[in-house]
Amino acid sequence: MNAHEALNAIHKAGIVPVIRASSAAKAILAAEAMEEGGIPIVEITMTVPGAIEAIRKVRAEFGDRILVGAGTVVTEAQARECFDAGAEFLVSPGLSRPVLQAAASLGKLAIPGVLTPTELMAAMEMEISATKVFPCGNVGGPKYIKALRGPFPKALLIPTGGVSIENAAEYFAAGAFAIGAGGELVNAAALREGRKNEIAAAARALATIVNAARKL
Repeated sequence: MNAHEALNAIHKAGIVPVIRASSAAKAILAAEAMEEGGIPIVEITMTVPGAIEAIRKVRAEFGDRILVGAGTVVTEAQARECFDAGAEFLVSPGLSRPVLQAAASLGKLAIPGVLTPTELMAAMEMEISATKVFPCGNVGGPKYIKALRGPFPKALLIPTGGVSIENAAEYFAAGAFAIGAGGELVNAAALREGRKNEIAAAARALATIVNAARKL
């Protein structure tokens, strides 16, 4: 899958679940819950012990049913390792030229993190198609996305950090391209205790809200 196809898949789903877990096995359980809940995408962060193993196993077990990406990718070496394991896209907390260049060399999607207008301008100068606005909830949430959309109407913004079932619709009303949802979607206690049905139900509820919001 090339960068354009991965970006289209993210836009179609509207949600990028950010999976932070205590082990590769728990990350895979979260991926199963996302699929059951109707969200065919997961971003497995490099903070997960055995993250590369988890990415490889999700890709092998789910194939094209789940678009698997890697998150918290901060070095070129990590980027190449993730792609070798089967990741179809990368997400970073900030803007790293080596990570972006590694993805570009393979025709793959890398989504850098930005927060300020200056950082967004830097990404746009590099012809980056989509950016993760992080931590969005700490700087105004949906109101901040709306403010950024004023001077940057064509920017493909993916707010992450503080996104929840309660405010997801507001983000799309403000002009979000998609949303990134972490602990508010994949409850840490539920994942730790293996309550997959509870996590799947949260995914289903968020997917329903997002689908409705995007039709407005």
